[in-house]
Order: sequence, then structure tokens, then C-alpha cells
Amino acid sequence: EIKAEGDVETGVNIVLKALQAPVRQIAENAGLEGSIIVERLKHAEAGVGFNAATNEWVNMLEEGIVDPTKVTRSALQHAASVAAMFLTTEAVVASIPEPENNEQPGMGGMPGMM
Repeated sequence: EIKAEGDVETGVNIVLKALQAPVRQIAENAGLEGSIIVERLKHAEAGVGFNAATNEWVNMLEEGIVDPTKVTRSALQHAASVAAMFLTTEAVVASIPEPENNEQPGMGGMPGMM
């Protein structure tokens, strides 16, 4: 359990929830309830995970189900960087939508209708 308060606690909770997303999606893709798998995983021993291909709880390292550390770390760092940018940006650049022109086109020498 991580102890934090205020904005730091909010950030920690966001990261923890984001880390659950891949597990939840893999379980749902396998036709299972993602939240059940996530809850069970929270209480599993270190190194134990759910193999959706076999529908079994296994030692992930022994089964060869691993993510390279560099890839995982890089994904987290980039996600945190983007989140920080959004949180600290005071303005957003966007296009103003053009009003729709519902007039009928003019006919040879006549102005547009309505």
C-alpha cells in the first residue's frame, strides 16, 4: 500500500487503475469478467498471473509470459508525461467550427434561396 495525500494520492490512484487496464482487457477478450481477474490478481503471490490462453493461474516467468522492463517503463513514463502536460496546460488550441450554410445554391443569375 502506498501512502500519499492530495494530488499525489490522486496520481497514485490513477496509475494503479491504469495498470489494471491491460489485465482487465485480456480477461474480457477471453470471455471472462475482468474485474474478478483483477481482484484475484491483487491477492496473488508475486510472479503469479492469469494465463488467458489456458484459463489458469500460473507463474508468469516460468511460462515465459513477460513484458520487457524497458518497454513497460517507457510506456509508463510516456503516459505520465502526457498526463502531466494535460494537467499543467492552461490553454488548448482548437478550431472554431464553421457555421453550416443551409442555403440552396443560386441558379444562373439568381441569388441563393432562403
